[in-house]
Amino acid sequence: MRMERLRQALARDFHLDLSDGFLYDCLDWKVRQVDLPGYRQWTLDHFSGTLCLDEIHLGQKTLLLATDPLGDFPVAFALVRANDQDHLRRFLTNLKNWGFAPQVVVTDGSNLYPTLLAALWPHARHQLCVFHVLKDLNACVFDALRRLRRRLARQGQRQRRRGRRSKAQQRARHRYGASKREQAHFLWKHRYLIVTRPQGLSGRDRRHLSRRFDALPALGRLREFVLKVYRLFDPEQSPHQARCRRAALVQAPEFVVDPDLARALAMLTPEKFEKMIAYLHSPVGQRVRTNNHVERVNRRLRYFEKVRYKWRRRRTVVRLVVLALDRWHQRLGAARAAKAVGHSARQKAQRRQQRVKPAA
Repeated sequence: MRMERLRQALARDFHLDLSDGFLYDCLDWKVRQVDLPGYRQWTLDHFSGTLCLDEIHLGQKTLLLATDPLGDFPVAFALVRANDQDHLRRFLTNLKNWGFAPQVVVTDGSNLYPTLLAALWPHARHQLCVFHVLKDLNACVFDALRRLRRRLARQGQRQRRRGRRSKAQQRARHRYGASKREQAHFLWKHRYLIVTRPQGLSGRDRRHLSRRFDALPALGRLREFVLKVYRLFDPEQSPHQARCRRAALVQAPEFVVDPDLARALAMLTPEKFEKMIAYLHSPVGQRVRTNNHVERVNRRLRYFEKVRYKWRRRRTVVRLVVLALDRWHQRLGAARAAKAVGHSARQKAQRRQQRVKPAA
């Protein structure tokens, strides 16, 4: 909780009138107890080989963060003045000097990472976040959908007379369906259905899509493009199969003639696509396609900043992150210890059953 609420709680429950300075001194005392070199060695011993990188902007400062998505723990952080290549190079160089040699590095689409990663870890595979890639591709699909919606709305520009519709008009509307303008409004209101995965569609959503396909056949081409893009990043395919699907997609004439879809296909260059499917070269249980893990840690830090502290001084920010890392370390250590105890108990039970002779 916040310092003000903490003071009020202590005064209400324990009749203690403490100052803010004393409470902050307690935080400083706790920070001095944290063993950062020991935590660094622990992360190095339990490092899985996959590294997620991201940054969070805190006003005039930037927090660079590295996490291990398979081990589920933060690896390191650095608070810098600007998000540029000089500060990022210093942060990644420190990770390399500490002994981290990742096999896979997952980042978003920022231009700061490719050159530095190729220079520091030339043998590591650079995985682009599939979530950010799909977000950019779906933005082009929405642009094409917006163009179709405007064209459909222009077909219904005839202004309707004021007043209530007559019975003949109501019967005609029931016979021929909604007007072009109403169809365009409904299409844009339910635009999310175009980019929704098939397993996320309900029966009602499927009926809505089928009606829109009948009213606007060009909409089916957008839906087909979205489904083929999703198939490009199927986690159960092989790299060769993904390359074949990409080659067939970028050469499809029905997609190339559309200006918005052609702009989306231009993002799938061979060099960039190899970074999009780098996860396919990892074992099945270790395929990480997104940097959602480090973004979840960023959101957690945002939550701490909102309800507990304020991002004011460098010392305050560093103290908050150090305490958060120590809390993650303690929780993860307790969870692994409980798992080890349960595993040893199961092994003892199995050995005990093996020693028992079956009854005659």
